[in-house]
Amino acid sequence: MTDRRQQIHDLDVSLWVGKRGLDPAVEELAAQLDDRAFVKVRFHRAARGGTTTDELAADLADRAGADLVETRGHTAVYE
Repeated sequence: MTDRRQQIHDLDVSLWVGKRGLDPAVEELAAQLDDRAFVKVRFHRAARGGTTTDELAADLADRAGADLVETRGHTAVYE
């Protein structure tokens, strides 16, 4: 496993997106990325509604000015 992949794999989720949606998560994601290289975000069922995790993850990346590294299940990693 490459160093970057290992770093991402070892991350704990530090931001959860729930029933309040993406709005509260935008500033928090940007702030966390100021302090660390990667941030792992978990999208709860209440946040997904009729959309997919991939769609929500891409929308959050756009709104926070972050780069989406990967999505897996209901989790996304940003840098």
